Amino acid sequence: MTDVPRRKPTLDEVAERAGVSRSAASRVLNNAPHVRRDKREAVLRAIRELDYVPDTTARALATRQRGVAALVISGESPSIFADPFFARVIVGASAALEVADLHLMLCLAATDRSRRRLEELLRARGVDGVMLMAVREDDPVLRIAGETELPVVFGGRPVGFEPSWYVDVDNVGGARQATEHLIARGRRRVVMICGPLDAQVSRARHRGYREAMILAGLEPLPPECGNFTRLSGAAAMAELLKRHPDLDGVFAANDNMAADALRALRGAGRAVPGDVAVVGFDDLDIAEITEPSLTTVHQSIQDLGHEMARLLVRLIAGEEPSSLILPTHLVTRSST
Repeated sequence: MTDVPRRKPTLDEVAERAGVSRSAASRVLNNAPHVRRDKREAVLRAIRELDYVPDTTARALATRQRGVAALVISGESPSIFADPFFARVIVGASAALEVADLHLMLCLAATDRSRRRLEELLRARGVDGVMLMAVREDDPVLRIAGETELPVVFGGRPVGFEPSWYVDVDNVGGARQATEHLIARGRRRVVMICGPLDAQVSRARHRGYREAMILAGLEPLPPECGNFTRLSGAAAMAELLKRHPDLDGVFAANDNMAADALRALRGAGRAVPGDVAVVGFDDLDIAEITEPSLTTVHQSIQDLGHEMARLLVRLIAGEEPSSLILPTHLVTRSST
């Protein structure tokens, strides 16, 4: 009697035995570094128990490199291309990828159609890894990033989620230093122009403002939120002047909003820094040409892009690097 050949176990069965998703089992099989230790151990145990042997041809296809890294920006296209912040990120990332012989692919994920195309790109492994910027709370891109088997590096951390790999800036410390500077200049009614509160960067900078005010024995005032654009800074400043006509200090969460806050203050007949002192965040080129020139928190935006790319290159190479938080420092100019 001829023995019936034993059916080979499938990757789906390995995943079921390990209690993980198929994509997680595949990441373990391909020795991807971005897998939690407990999941990795469960999958390896299931592989031994089931005597699973992977299809080497399929595995080779799945692990081949394309020589391309994607920079995914989740935001509205017009505002992105008008913002020098993202230009600096792209320059920094491109320089690091060039050293590693990787091309940079820029993907904007602001619409349902663009997100579907991104999902298809990652599913087909059309790139070797992903850098993800400007993610908001409940952003659909988070689901797409969570389902891919490719390494993902975040630029900044999203709300309510701690990614495995990220490069961030000391937003809390920088905002605290900005507010402390205003207080040291004798300002007591300090207000804040915040970014959208569904973005972690906005919450972190607001937290720094609150900490500095409370430590100084002053009342933190509710922020007025803009969207990091110049026009939103002017609108927020006008609203804050209505609510708090006795304000004497302003911390704006980025230089774009601070620049038009200065314009709104001039339009309201407030002298800067005589009546109101103003501090921004980023240290963009615009900070040097505003009238008066803008005191701001410097962050190396180009380094942010550069370190994101370097981190991604190490992940693609199979290493297990650590995430980074980049320092900030205050640059004092005429607005304070």
